[in-house]
Amino acid sequence: MLLELTLCCHRRNPLPCSCVSVPGTMSVFRSGLLVLTAPLSALSLRLVPILASASRIVEDTLYIHLQPGLSLTGSSQPGSTYVPATPEVYSLINKLYADADTHSHLDVRVLLTNIRNQSLTQQSLSSVQNLSHPPEVILTDFQTSDGGQYNPVKQRLERYATSCYSCRPNLISVLLYPDYEPMMDQSELPPWEPGLDGGALRSYSDVVVGGTFDRLHNAHKILLSACCLLAENRLLVGVSDKDLLENKTLKELIQPYEQRVEKLCEFLVDVKPSLRYDIVPLVDPYGPSITDPDLECIVVSEETRKGGVAVNKKRLENGLSELALHEILLVKDLRHGENEEEKISSSSIRQRLLGTLLQPPQKGPAQPSRPYVIGLTGGTGSGKSSIARHLERLGAFLIDVDKLGHEAYAPGGPAYEQVAEEFGEDILNEDGTINRKILGAKVFGNQERLKCLTDIVWPVIAKMTKRQLNEAADQGKVVCVLDVAVLLEAGWTDMVHEVWMASVPEKEALRRIVARDGLSEEAARNRLQSQLSNAQRVKQSHVVLCTLWEPEATQKQVRAQGPPAGDPGVLAVLPRTGQQGRRGAVGVHPSGRDASLTCPAASAEDLDTTWLDRSPAWATRRASDKPLLAGLCSDRVRALFRSSGTGLTQYLVPTAGSDAEPEIFRVPLPMEERWLLALSFPG
Repeated sequence: MLLELTLCCHRRNPLPCSCVSVPGTMSVFRSGLLVLTAPLSALSLRLVPILASASRIVEDTLYIHLQPGLSLTGSSQPGSTYVPATPEVYSLINKLYADADTHSHLDVRVLLTNIRNQSLTQQSLSSVQNLSHPPEVILTDFQTSDGGQYNPVKQRLERYATSCYSCRPNLISVLLYPDYEPMMDQSELPPWEPGLDGGALRSYSDVVVGGTFDRLHNAHKILLSACCLLAENRLLVGVSDKDLLENKTLKELIQPYEQRVEKLCEFLVDVKPSLRYDIVPLVDPYGPSITDPDLECIVVSEETRKGGVAVNKKRLENGLSELALHEILLVKDLRHGENEEEKISSSSIRQRLLGTLLQPPQKGPAQPSRPYVIGLTGGTGSGKSSIARHLERLGAFLIDVDKLGHEAYAPGGPAYEQVAEEFGEDILNEDGTINRKILGAKVFGNQERLKCLTDIVWPVIAKMTKRQLNEAADQGKVVCVLDVAVLLEAGWTDMVHEVWMASVPEKEALRRIVARDGLSEEAARNRLQSQLSNAQRVKQSHVVLCTLWEPEATQKQVRAQGPPAGDPGVLAVLPRTGQQGRRGAVGVHPSGRDASLTCPAASAEDLDTTWLDRSPAWATRRASDKPLLAGLCSDRVRALFRSSGTGLTQYLVPTAGSDAEPEIFRVPLPMEERWLLALSFPG
């Protein structure tokens, strides 16, 4: 594939970007640097096709370097010069991030090292800046007169890039030549930010900003870029923590403070390493913004402007000068769905994580080879049972472990006599059944007595569950769901391949318990507090589901991990020939469209033991690259093919040659096998 890319890049005839990447929509390089050379007014109109072209080549980090007017032709080697931080540049940076949001796989970072907010004098930059993800490929919007990949131009581009930034060895360069649509009307240019007029932006020695900065997104980057452009010396960043997170949507999915700070630091040092960054936790709405005498400016959004005004009021009360308020416009999220915010926000991103695989599946000797077992858990009022029934309708074999617990307590049940003997005859009803309310009262709030009870019943329930799992295997079941409230507390995760968690906010759980069970709010709260918290469950879960919204929303989350209705269950096999010998592929597209997922293999027989590559485009990567998220779907695929006795090798055929069109075989699959494959390859 790398050879194919290199040959394409040296053609002298016009080359669309799709020819630079491999066939399909696959991204080839993990990181890249995009050098933009067109005049600012033209760039504003061309960003969408430029970013679309770049997104087909770079799959992770895309750095962007602004150098309007740069020429890569002529006899002399061009060097980087400073660009004045005018309102036009500022607006272009905002538009870059807003337009890039449609390419969710890209981590875009507009580099600000050569953008000055004071002097308008063009100067040369001499030092090379280290980047956290050194680019593997250099891209540019610069075009030659003949519309080709002219080698001297590419060489100048590579020398220019390496004189500015640290890059990977064996650097590759590509002239993009996007398909520009007819020029838009000037009225379609983004509006200037409030308070900005002509000339360079006003700058301040020390600037402050605050936020949660969860799952750093492009609206965050617009906010932080404004801070970096305005600051001359120091940027103070307050990161919300503890009580400030309590009212956030899906707060359990917010990244830990340390992880948010790490991502924040990496981004800031990449875009402007010359600044001093002070990052502190925020446990109240103000933090050091009302006590630091050196601060001169606070950057806010439309939503947080009132907070900036409140900060200034507190500063005056503390005998400090007011801060200049710089306001950022909110960025509309063109991809927002039902129940999501219209602006780009972390809460919407967290909602999109629902139903997705958050960490690799379990591996352990106690797990059955067949069926593939999902442990579904959740607190009281979480909606766990409704999810279990929906999974059953999708084709999973359902084991109600909570019901098995009731059977264990029943007269003649395996735990009945031992429980009655340990806790006394006063727990028995007149008909001899155990009164669970009386038994519950004896152990509630008494950890020693509770442990005594669970030591009796949990091993019994585990044996009953394993017996049913064996029965499911004997019936040829492929996917099995254990509906069990105490999955984590009982330590039964070794019986399942994945833990799925049903959740709702505590306030909603309280409302449901009170309405369903007729308890007081205090009694309902005591019941919840005796269980694991949502945050504790999330840490041990592979998939998180939330039933806060209408049932259709929850079912959509579940469908992200299973086949949609009407899925024809097509298994596509795509053999290839590559630098490492024969390459095989196995995959299924949940929508039924032809697709393939590849894995490197020296021979067909290796497919059962090799890691499978789950790239966003499901396409072959360079042979030297390690698979993305290695093992994430391989365990699921192995569970299917090993347990069913189906060999992958029977689907493989050699290709006629590297230039031959590969054949695709379609194999109808039973419902449960389709369900498992869809688990492995969510669309």
